[in-house]
Amino acid sequence: MDLSVVIPVHNEAENIGGLLQEIHDALEYSCEFEIVVVDDGSTDTTPHLLNQLTERFDSLRIVRHLASCGQSTALMTGIDAAVAPIIATLDGDGQNDPGNIPAMLFALEAATPEDRLMMVAGFRKTRKDSWWRLFCSRIANGVRSRILGDQTPDTGCGIKVFYREAFLRMPRFNHMHRFMPALIIRGGGRVLSVPVNHRPRAHGHSHYGTLQRLMCGIVDLAGVAWLIRRNQLPVITQMDVAHDERPTVDSIRFDGATPVLRSLRRAVA
Repeated sequence: MDLSVVIPVHNEAENIGGLLQEIHDALEYSCEFEIVVVDDGSTDTTPHLLNQLTERFDSLRIVRHLASCGQSTALMTGIDAAVAPIIATLDGDGQNDPGNIPAMLFALEAATPEDRLMMVAGFRKTRKDSWWRLFCSRIANGVRSRILGDQTPDTGCGIKVFYREAFLRMPRFNHMHRFMPALIIRGGGRVLSVPVNHRPRAHGHSHYGTLQRLMCGIVDLAGVAWLIRRNQLPVITQMDVAHDERPTVDSIRFDGATPVLRSLRRAVA
């Protein structure tokens, strides 16, 4: 298995079928993949439709929350359940274009260990959203980038490709999905932002209000800033091991490709 595509959904019955078909078409001949859809307590026909779609898509796996826990928790559940070493995430509303995934995956895998590239993040240069949402997003991205120094122009873009192990080392909290590039950098990795397609929402409406997002973002931003300032990145130049422990230690990875028996940087909270 090369890639796990993780999609959190909540009441997206009108969008999910077409999105799954697009993912299948984009990846069918490029890699071995699975699709993990996390149904975050949907109250429409999404659960029933997903069960039907498992007959159409052999790659589809469903994880279901009893009640809605939010996008970040749904991502955590899906990535924990994923089996591939590389994760691609997409929003469930169909605004992200699965056709961008192969190029993002290639960029991640083409990087050398010295590049420390752990995430390729989408950048919606031409967003198909309302002027109010665009205005708020630009302010939020500017403030966040200035405070956190993550140099990521569009951290809220749902389409990202990254190493699963890098995510599993992140501190977990609600709304963390908005700060994943900063958390990758906190762990000593690098993030590459690439332009991606963005499409209007074809059906339904956003489940998150702009004002709610802004208010939560202020509190979360302060918390992430604290995590970054309290972080240390030691450079490990030597790690002695007993002879029978070497196979285990050799399997430890910091960036998904580099053994720890080389000089590397690790995050210590």
